[in-house]
Amino acid sequence: MRVRRRLRAFSSDRPRLSVFRSGKHIYAQIIDDKAGATIAAASTLDDDVRKEASKGADKTAAAVVGRIIAARGKEKGVAEVVFDRGGYLFHGRVKALADAAREGGLKF
Repeated sequence: MRVRRRLRAFSSDRPRLSVFRSGKHIYAQIIDDKAGATIAAASTLDDDVRKEASKGADKTAAAVVGRIIAARGKEKGVAEVVFDRGGYLFHGRVKALADAAREGGLKF
């Protein structure tokens, strides 16, 4: 909640890219907080990711999820987001997902 409270000032103009990671998988959603709706979502459970990554809990899988969420966001017309790391430190899988999303065309 502490992270989201700081993001509220920025997310009124831009949707939020929220990241959740578990021991086995990583999930990403682009959320419009005004409408309370998810614009796009991707995770290591998706068939597109499973084709490219063997595990769900490593940096390569997180990078694939980052590329896919960027592509799905661009399809919906989202170019800029606010990155919500969900309280996780910005390294490892979270950083790999963020870097891949930036390479995919999302700005944050």
